[in-house]
Amino acid sequence: MPRNARKKGASGIYHIMVRGINRQDIFYDEEDYRHFLEIMSRVKGLGKCEIYGYCLMGNHVHILLQEKEEISLIMKSIGTSYAWWYNKKNDRVGHVFQDRYKSETVNDDQYLLSVLRYIHNNPVKAQLVAQPEQYEWSSCSAYYGEQESLTGLTNTAFILGMMAENKEAAIVQFKEYMQQEDNDKYLDIEIRQRKSDESLYEEIREILKGQSITMIQTMDKQQRDEIIRQIKKIEGANQRQIARVIGINQSTVFKA
Repeated sequence: MPRNARKKGASGIYHIMVRGINRQDIFYDEEDYRHFLEIMSRVKGLGKCEIYGYCLMGNHVHILLQEKEEISLIMKSIGTSYAWWYNKKNDRVGHVFQDRYKSETVNDDQYLLSVLRYIHNNPVKAQLVAQPEQYEWSSCSAYYGEQESLTGLTNTAFILGMMAENKEAAIVQFKEYMQQEDNDKYLDIEIRQRKSDESLYEEIREILKGQSITMIQTMDKQQRDEIIRQIKKIEGANQRQIARVIGINQSTVFKA
């Protein structure tokens, strides 16, 4: 069955969301996050797009961009580059991202502002931080007049200019806007509530029928990987946390 054609926006501005295959994490450490930003910066530097906002979560990414080249080619450049690097780093093959990216058009200023607020508040919603500017891997700090993780990636002037002509006044208004409640629905995946290590430990014990978790470390590869696959299905647990709780390398958990 042919895929439906994507809607084209008159503004050329899109809210993009891409996720890891099977809900798997696509970022494991600082190097991963930074490399993805560097790829975005390189694509921007080639004149293919303008970046107005982003947020890199553990297993998915939000990007607010304006296309200068066909959006499908932009996302192919970003996705292919990161997947090649990620697979090489982790000694794996296969898809990194789930299907093709999702997108929605942004055709008016109010929606542009509100969707950026939503993107910046993703880490707050996921209970990773208390305030959006505290999250290292989003563009929020750049809008707050602070240094972002990759300097110069985000074009803040366009959106801050909607707030006020004076930059300092615009930043104050932007901060106030970020704090306003918003119950609108946006393009996203369902964010699962994080499970505590204690709760995860107990659920793993149930899978092991009460046996010690440390026994996983002494199992043969086939048996160990089967147990890990069952653990990875536990709602609210991510692979980094699983590796920590069972005392096994994160790469092993990923490959199981």
